[in-house]
Amino acid sequence: MSCWRGLAATAVCACLAGTATAQTGNRVGMLRGLDKVTGRISTFEAPVNQAVRFGALEITVRHCKKRPPEEPPETSAFLEISEIKPDDEPILLFSGWMFASSPALSALEHAVYDVWVIDCTTAAPVTPSANE
Repeated sequence: MSCWRGLAATAVCACLAGTATAQTGNRVGMLRGLDKVTGRISTFEAPVNQAVRFGALEITVRHCKKRPPEEPPETSAFLEISEIKPDDEPILLFSGWMFASSPALSALEHAVYDVWVIDCTTAAPVTPSANE
């Protein structure tokens, strides 16, 4: 009897893990960056757990959360930001939560770049076109 319970528990855990992955696997953080030298502002997408480059920075969104419409608006993301210099090891500059409603609350402090969170979205699934 305990063997069946163990198998059932394993199946439930595997099912829940698959559901969690499906829900968070295609989340995308919408970020905005400012290059203070050129004055250019860029808006870019950063899929969760995939590093993206902005100038000399490598940004990885580890978690991205947006409140449902019936609650007060808030978007937050856990970011890891490293500076990549040629012939040097990456330097971790920032690791923490950023909030869209209060970008100065927890901000990246860098002489050249500013980065802040705008939104969290779900990426549309990629489907092959009929011409392929």
